[in-house]
Amino acid sequence: MKIAVNTRMLLRGKLDGIGWFTHEIMSRIVKAHPEHEFHFIFDRPYDESFVFASNVKAHVVMPQARHPWLFRLWYNWMVPRKLKQIGADIFVSPDMMLSLRTNCKQIVVLHDLNFEHYPDDLPAHISRYLRSQSPLFAQRADTIVTVSEFSKQDIVKQYGVDASKVQLVYNAPQEAYRLLNVNERDLSKKKWAQGDDYFVFISSIHPRKNLLRLLKAYDRFRMQSGRSVKLVAVGRRFWKNQALDDTLRDMKFADDVIFTGHLEQSELTRALGGALALVYVSYFEGFGVPIVEAFRSGVPVITSNVTSMPEVAGDAALQVDPFNEEEIASAMELIERDSVLRTDMIAKGEERVKLFDWNSSAEKFWGIINETATRNE
Repeated sequence: MKIAVNTRMLLRGKLDGIGWFTHEIMSRIVKAHPEHEFHFIFDRPYDESFVFASNVKAHVVMPQARHPWLFRLWYNWMVPRKLKQIGADIFVSPDMMLSLRTNCKQIVVLHDLNFEHYPDDLPAHISRYLRSQSPLFAQRADTIVTVSEFSKQDIVKQYGVDASKVQLVYNAPQEAYRLLNVNERDLSKKKWAQGDDYFVFISSIHPRKNLLRLLKAYDRFRMQSGRSVKLVAVGRRFWKNQALDDTLRDMKFADDVIFTGHLEQSELTRALGGALALVYVSYFEGFGVPIVEAFRSGVPVITSNVTSMPEVAGDAALQVDPFNEEEIASAMELIERDSVLRTDMIAKGEERVKLFDWNSSAEKFWGIINETATRNE
């Protein structure tokens, strides 16, 4: 079987949610199935480390697709030409988009529909494109994969597709995440928080990640508790955010908020593992990978009680209303002062994370590929 895969999100040093999903799933599948040909389609020169096995052939199909009109050109004209040239039996697209101009069978991964619920969180041209095209992608796909039961039900409701068409494949934490020893935790605190305890926020600096309310909640926590716990924010900004700059300017404890920017995996592992707790209070998520990464790292979690996050966290995290700054601050204060609670949450997280495993997810995804490719329409 010839399996073509959209790998344009495999970017060395820039792997975020979709890129990691692609990496972790496909690296396992191609190694487990040497009897099949895999054709990875990039939209720019690629790093050889992403050619995971000898049964993978890489193709560069230009132009680089990073704007709606280039999306249309790449997916609807350039990709179909390449699929025909390859003689592909199926096209797997993990990045929310697919081709509307090919007869090849297709699997699309719709990670979440945040743009349907909060269209203003994205630049207008991206939001308009996704809202106009995603219903067409959902109808055209032979199979839709998503990453939580919440997202599955959202897709079914928003786009009117049959529930049987939408398959669930969970995200998982990477193996690099682990429990740090006491010395490693101390080094993390010295590096990122001048030796103090710290809460950590890990995500792209994007509106739905709710960083503005977290910053206000952190200020409230500091005033209420009187404790010198810092806040370390890990992640890159996707675009300029004046509201973020204004919020920081108005904060009393802004100097105790440390922005690290994007961190490489080894650094990210230490930044998370050294934290007092992860505070991950997005108001919309299709999954929420940092939650399970914190569980694997032995770090307590404060997360939101909306969308997919209760499904992922279960009873292993403190759940709060992401729109209530006082509730977030109170959870931070509770975590900081109650060591018994922290110990209990760490133990629950260690059990909870066993439900999320990349090997199991890759095996399930392979079953979906095989079933879709061999299905008689």
